[in-house]
Formats: sequence, C-alpha cells, structure tokens
Amino acid sequence: MSQCIFCQMVAGTIKPAVVHEDELTLAFRDINPQAPVHVLVIPKAHVANLNELPADAPGLATALFETVKRVAALEGIAESGYRTVVNCLGDAGQAVDHLHLHVLGGRRLHWPPG
Repeated sequence: MSQCIFCQMVAGTIKPAVVHEDELTLAFRDINPQAPVHVLVIPKAHVANLNELPADAPGLATALFETVKRVAALEGIAESGYRTVVNCLGDAGQAVDHLHLHVLGGRRLHWPPG
C-alpha cells in the first residue's frame, strides 16, 4: 500500500469527511481549515504535484476543475465567490506529495494571500 495519505484515503484505509466523489476525483474537508469552507480536491490516481500532471491526460485537469465547481455549489459558495489554490512543491507550501486543489470560501478572502 502507498504511504501517501491521500492515496490511503482513495483506497478507503483512511476515512476523510467526503464532500464529493466520482470516478476520477475525491473531495473532502481539510483537517486544518483556513476558511469556513476548506475542501481539498484530489485526483484518485497518484500525481505528485502540478508539474507531474500528465500532458496526455487533459480529461484529468478538466475533472479536477469540474469537481471544484461542484464542491462550490454543494457548499453554497458558488454565488458569493471562492478561491482555488494549487501549491506546487516546498517553496509554495505543498505539504502532501499528491496533487490537491484547495477550495476556500464562506468569508471575504484577502489578497495577496501571503
């Protein structure tokens, strides 16, 4: 079994608070939320980071963003606004080596983020 915590969630050995799941993606609540709504969207297939997203799999990128839109609607933030963040590698703050998109909302978000 993979040591990747997100792969373990996909496999069902760790049970996240699932918001949405489909064939290609899994969306679940962040355990350290930075906003009233903070959901992570991941590909079910292990992709280490945005640099590793396969160029020959454009359907995966589309699926990730479709899931972001679905999460925003499910969480009631699609109309008021939300932020989607993808950290890539250490200097950007990527803490888990599995591509994930943060969906943040539920309050006014400031810019620049930090």
